[in-house]
Amino acid sequence: MGVDKQRFVKGHGTQNDFVILTDPAADLDLDERSVAALCDRRRGIGADGLLRVVRSAALVQQGVLDALPDGVAPDDWFMDYRNADGSIAEMCGNGVRVFAHHLRASGLVADDEFTVGSRAGARPVTVHSYDNVHADVTVEMGRVLIDGESMVRIGDDVYRGVRVDVGNPHLACVVPEMSDDDLAAVDFAEGVQIDHEAFPHGANVELVTPPDARDAAGRLSAAMRVFERGVGETRSCGTGLVAAGAAILHGRGEEVGTLRITVPGGLVEVGVRADGATLRGPSVLVADGQLRPGWERGAP
Repeated sequence: MGVDKQRFVKGHGTQNDFVILTDPAADLDLDERSVAALCDRRRGIGADGLLRVVRSAALVQQGVLDALPDGVAPDDWFMDYRNADGSIAEMCGNGVRVFAHHLRASGLVADDEFTVGSRAGARPVTVHSYDNVHADVTVEMGRVLIDGESMVRIGDDVYRGVRVDVGNPHLACVVPEMSDDDLAAVDFAEGVQIDHEAFPHGANVELVTPPDARDAAGRLSAAMRVFERGVGETRSCGTGLVAAGAAILHGRGEEVGTLRITVPGGLVEVGVRADGATLRGPSVLVADGQLRPGWERGAP
């Protein structure tokens, strides 16, 4: 079945925005072309990515997944995430917050603590507060692995960073002496050039300012911009925020800590522990709608 006549919800987490399609039995045929058209900001609804709300077992039954990822139960709601270009991605931290908010606000789950399935494994969530529009959600993001260094070229500038695995690949560059104004002046218009031997499947790239001194609660503060694989620059990236937090701590010789990181889309809190990481921040459900039959017809 195609996506004609399908109802959708539009939402965002710190302005990282998504189209949400509820499809419990995995009946929809989400081919790359349809997803890319739907996420296009001129010929579709427009979004950084698409979140399909589907039962985990249904994805195996329909052959979308070969097997359930680690920790994911057959009856868990699964976040089948697609990038704006239609490609499949393992994980999206902002997406999980919006996904969890939608589940709670729509009545698909009855508790404030539950597990969301993803290709990166099970992701426990806590919905601290919610209504039909706004929510405050924490996501357990799993273990964070730092695996060596690499570099990226952006325009005429080269930045060094660390390779970080948060269920998907990142190059997080904490740039010495970079001010907020310097960060804002970086031009992503021509894209980023990474080392494809280090990242054979591509990577998200984060530029991060050095952290400020700890506040009264012991939290470090920094600012970040991100260029997402398969999307381009976005206003926020949840896994990128965790990668940035881990890179900041790594550069300080620390393994654990709490950070407040500002992105163009807002402010989130990242917690890094020895056994995993958390991401806490807002979610907004903006609108509901229904696709009209034939909306894709004639699209280039």
